[in-house]
Amino acid sequence: MEQIRLLILGGGPAGYTAAIYAARAALSPVLYEGLVPGGQLTTTTVIENYPGFPQGVDANQLMADMRAQAVNLGAEVRSGVIVAADLSQRPFRLTTDRGDSLAADALIIATGATAKYLGLPSEQNFLGMGVSACATCDGFFYRRKDVAVVGGGDTACEEAAYLAGLCRKVYMIVRRDVLRASAAMQKRVLEAPNIEVLWNCNTQEVLGDTNGVTGARLLRKDGSSFDIAVDGFFVAIGHHPASELFAPWVKTDENGYIVTDGCSAATNVEGVFAAGDVQDPHYRQAVNAAASGCRAALDAEKFLKQ
Repeated sequence: MEQIRLLILGGGPAGYTAAIYAARAALSPVLYEGLVPGGQLTTTTVIENYPGFPQGVDANQLMADMRAQAVNLGAEVRSGVIVAADLSQRPFRLTTDRGDSLAADALIIATGATAKYLGLPSEQNFLGMGVSACATCDGFFYRRKDVAVVGGGDTACEEAAYLAGLCRKVYMIVRRDVLRASAAMQKRVLEAPNIEVLWNCNTQEVLGDTNGVTGARLLRKDGSSFDIAVDGFFVAIGHHPASELFAPWVKTDENGYIVTDGCSAATNVEGVFAAGDVQDPHYRQAVNAAASGCRAALDAEKFLKQ
């Protein structure tokens, strides 16, 4: 069984940043990148709101640079996925998808969260070409254009309200005849002059061409269908944190997000820390994930040196 001082799980902004800080602290970190090296950022193209890049930065290049920085500082970055874990005692015991057994003195969980999509083939075809799950990330590209938001909860209303400040027209596609959002969010959406709620509608197909999304085909409750013309199609039906493997030991909220102790990255299990979207149900931004990766590494350093 391989002995590891600090094991980091997840190859996104949180994991790579944790590896950078841990390597500089001489903690000999080992990072497993998971199924999607680079994390959710690899599903987008140019990032215009990451500090330090006045012309924006290619998302994949940003992740490649973060990875290279961690490696250059001494972190060991490995491909692979953790498929089994036992956090009942230290060192923690974990198993990779290759069958390798690991023992870790401390663990940083930065496995992220994946956006929930509708599951339409056409939706997948236009990911990064008009289909998005993050208005804060991609809304800037649709200034003075028409867009659609799918969903009826708080997240969808927040996305629609944000986009309404940028876009000419925002359609909200709601499958019921009511919104599930809080009263304050409903009021904000329903009073916005450029938001139109399409009640009792489901998305049948995302329409587009080689240049990207051009519209959506919607199905009414009565069985009739109609098309809307939009340049952007935002899915806001929730996220799924990748925390199931650790849930038997690590405290999570009702939606599966790992609960951390105040502003620290510490979980209820001593020596286990969480960073990034797996513990953040609110912000879901790369810069915030990177910051939480920094906190997790600093907390882990303090724990290991006690």
